[in-house]
Amino acid sequence: MSEPGSGSLPAQALPAAPSAAPRRAARRGWPHDDGYRPGKFTGWILPLAFFLLVEAGARLELIPARLLPPPSELAQTLWSLAARGELLPHIWASLTRVLAGFVIGSALAIALGLLVGTSRRAEALLEPSFQALRAIPSLAWIPLLLLWLGIDETPKIVLIAIGAFFPVYLNLVAGIHDIDHKLVEVGTSAGLGSAELIRHILLPASLPYLFAGLRGGLSLAWMFLVAAELIAATRGVGYLLSDGRESSRPDLVLAAILILALLGKLSDSLLRLAEHKTLRWRNAHRVARAKP
Repeated sequence: MSEPGSGSLPAQALPAAPSAAPRRAARRGWPHDDGYRPGKFTGWILPLAFFLLVEAGARLELIPARLLPPPSELAQTLWSLAARGELLPHIWASLTRVLAGFVIGSALAIALGLLVGTSRRAEALLEPSFQALRAIPSLAWIPLLLLWLGIDETPKIVLIAIGAFFPVYLNLVAGIHDIDHKLVEVGTSAGLGSAELIRHILLPASLPYLFAGLRGGLSLAWMFLVAAELIAATRGVGYLLSDGRESSRPDLVLAAILILALLGKLSDSLLRLAEHKTLRWRNAHRVARAKP
């Protein structure tokens, strides 16, 4: 026991020290961030391991080369296409089609998403039709687009735009509907008109949803590219796929698939970088809230 007048407090009267675990978890942004920081090349581990296993299996004759050619054969095929001057024109043709279709489809999706998200009348009028159109497979559009638009570049770009439209539209509408109504009330009471309300409140608050839709739309644009380049195309990565199938060359088919995967990953990384720069304010706000 402590002596009277010594100024010390009994043990049971001492305040409990606050637990450091919640503070550390908040500082790390838990549960979204567990503190793990991957290396620069962590994402390459799985594909490189797969390529090494396929190469070893082909060398040991465990995997039939006619079904799954080794990566070394794919590299030779790509080098042969590049040496003949055929690879870059195919890649450029596909890139321009995807870019044009993605820009057109995303622009229409943003315009109509803002209209449907801010108007119940427009939502009641347009939403059922959009949901029905969304269920139509990409290949089902090809005969109709050929009849309407012919066999030049226009039907290919339109088909890619259709694929990019729906993810952007759906995510933007969901983002607008998820905005706190108090923000809209504050903007209305401040005298903001419809255009200013969209510019200063609705679009900034729904940007995370919009970027999620843009990334999904870009992914679908690359998927719809293959179907689009079946429309009387003589160039493009999808044309390489079709040519490899008709000539019974699995190395050409897999090389085209590899090109599509790399182009899709590169374009998604660029869009993700734009998202990170645009939404930097949100990340800074999260860090500030996590600080004790």
